[in-house]
Amino acid sequence: MNRILVPVDFSEHSANALEVAAQLAKKTNAEIMVVHMLGISDAVLTKDESQSFMEAKFYMKLAKKRFAEFLDKPYLKDLKITETVQNYTVFTEIGQIAKENGAELIVMGSHGTSGLSEIFVGSNTEKVVRSAEVPVLVIKKQRSDFKMEKVVFAFDFRVESTEAYHRAVNFFSQMKAQLHLVHVNLPGVQFMNTTEIQKDIDGFIRVAHHGELPAHIHVAMVSDYSVEDGVYNYAKKVDADAITITTHGRSGLAHFFKGSIGEDIANHVDLPVMTFKI
Repeated sequence: MNRILVPVDFSEHSANALEVAAQLAKKTNAEIMVVHMLGISDAVLTKDESQSFMEAKFYMKLAKKRFAEFLDKPYLKDLKITETVQNYTVFTEIGQIAKENGAELIVMGSHGTSGLSEIFVGSNTEKVVRSAEVPVLVIKKQRSDFKMEKVVFAFDFRVESTEAYHRAVNFFSQMKAQLHLVHVNLPGVQFMNTTEIQKDIDGFIRVAHHGELPAHIHVAMVSDYSVEDGVYNYAKKVDADAITITTHGRSGLAHFFKGSIGEDIANHVDLPVMTFKI
């Protein structure tokens, strides 16, 4: 991995993301690109030219000063860091910045507290997840000992997900991570028996791996009352370091995560979540 992009607003949440990015950068010898969305309002930009220039200059100087303070952290020592201030107010631009600068991963902080779907929906993080072509890793709390040795991948084993699946497999191979593909069987109209589920899994493996699953990839079938419950309960069972999902850009995560999330599940939502766009 060559470059990791970290959007920051100088908050505790973005500091948590930066610390995780630093740990990943050390493992992969990557550069970190730190981006601050300055977001000068239209009201400022439409003032007369001289006043607009002076105010923009002031905000830029202020941002650079805050960068100097924000990046003065011991875990960034010996890492290559580039910083940029962009006058964007729309967070969908983050994906474009990543693409233009060759970033292979975006790491973002989040303060989501109401379950996995609520980490993203209606937030700046959700906007980045929808629009970014590169994977997005969402961090909720400080993780000074972050690792990716064991990852749970909530997966539907559909052929349309093959490309995103391969990108995920390649990424986690770089991390030398053990990958657990989890199919959650739900009650009601979505219920499938073991034979039906296994047929879907076998069919996908034939397409994705020519029938032979790599040794570091494991498949599990679990039954639960919601996808969220099944994923979190399995992640807890195997002591996973992170959870991975695929998402469609047009519909965000709503197609995958439906229904309410119990309070006990919300309490475990602090696991890092990584998304790969289909």
